[in-house]
Amino acid sequence: MRVPPFYRFRRLSAALGIFVLGMVAGAAVYNGLHAAKFDALVERLHETEEKLGEYELEIRKLAHDRDRRAVIRAVVLHIETGRGPDGTPQPLDAVTEARLKQQLKRDLAAFLGHSIYDIDSEARLARLLLNGKVYKGLKDAEYLVEIRTVLVAEGTMTVWVTARPRPPG
Repeated sequence: MRVPPFYRFRRLSAALGIFVLGMVAGAAVYNGLHAAKFDALVERLHETEEKLGEYELEIRKLAHDRDRRAVIRAVVLHIETGRGPDGTPQPLDAVTEARLKQQLKRDLAAFLGHSIYDIDSEARLARLLLNGKVYKGLKDAEYLVEIRTVLVAEGTMTVWVTARPRPPG
């Protein structure tokens, strides 16, 4: 049996190789796009779960404190990122920020139901307790938290904090 000469199939094998290479490159691009969309979906899921938890907690607190007017009914947190050694801001990712907010809200939940007129001494206590406190983020990363401002208006205690990565050591 004779084997046909290979030069007759040179163009066919080159076209087939380019076709397979295009399939592999297309699959890689498609996988990258799929992974990016999935990451965005996971981030959106975390944000939605955080909002849902806040709304459920707010509904429970409002139902409980319906009759009392001059009490703290909600705690709202605003996390500002710290600055690096060169002065550039170090932004936190959404999941770490959500975890830090959850831990801070758990610590500040002691203020819920207290009179807004007694907040002066309690805010000083919170500042003493939480300033310089270390919170765990994702992958055992640690963050130092400093309270910047506490504002109480219409039953809502708004707290601005700065979170920055804890230096190793």
